[in-house]
Amino acid sequence: MLAIIGGTGLSRLAELENFNADSHESVQTPFADAPVNVECYSVHDKPLYFLPRHGAEHSIPPHQINYRANIWALSKLGVKGIVAINAVGGIHDEMAPGAFMIPDQLIDYTHGRAATFFEQDSSAQSESTQTEATLAQVTHIDFTEPFDARVRQLISNAANSVNSRLTEARVVLEEGVYAVTQGPRLETAAEIRKLRQEGCDIVGMTAMPEAALARELELPYASLALSVNWAAGLVPGSITLDEIRQVVTDGMHFVGAVIAECVQATDE
Repeated sequence: MLAIIGGTGLSRLAELENFNADSHESVQTPFADAPVNVECYSVHDKPLYFLPRHGAEHSIPPHQINYRANIWALSKLGVKGIVAINAVGGIHDEMAPGAFMIPDQLIDYTHGRAATFFEQDSSAQSESTQTEATLAQVTHIDFTEPFDARVRQLISNAANSVNSRLTEARVVLEEGVYAVTQGPRLETAAEIRKLRQEGCDIVGMTAMPEAALARELELPYASLALSVNWAAGLVPGSITLDEIRQVVTDGMHFVGAVIAECVQATDE
């Protein structure tokens, strides 16, 4: 079964066409007192799990998301693949607001986040959950290709199928480098110049440690990133939340159609 992790602008799939809310699962994890609530949907009679990473009310900032609890919960539910939806700033010349990217690489600029399951975890609530939360031994995962190739191809095929039905197709770049910054503030113009020099094409705040944690639990994971603004300093003027919200609203219809295509193409 496929799972969707929703980002900014995608906290409720039920608002999109063809998504029917069926129920929800509350999954207890070793990493928090409260369970992780995962919504269960059906799309054309096929099941789908949905987890809003910022919470149902978009109240959790990027650096405070409990990434370990979220990925652990999806693993416990037995998902076979994860499509992450990310709102990002565009650095690449073709990543204007409203354009999409299926990144194939990332550079991690975050700090201080709980970024692995391979450690003695002080947040585990008891010795038994400590044992469950700590994998058998330290393992240095191969992260050469941080995004799963088959899930990326699934997203690409779905996006191309949706675009073929549109009068005006969306820009969808099928590779690129995702710079993951700490947040919650947006970047300075100087920081964006530095990221561009280092080969980054988009900038966001949530792909790490999400991607690495999924790899540790052997969950195929890839991203569909929506550019919601030009990154700082690339065009005159400041970045406004009203403009971002409008781009997000416009882009979610395409995102919903792509997700539906992905679900249709997967086995239950």
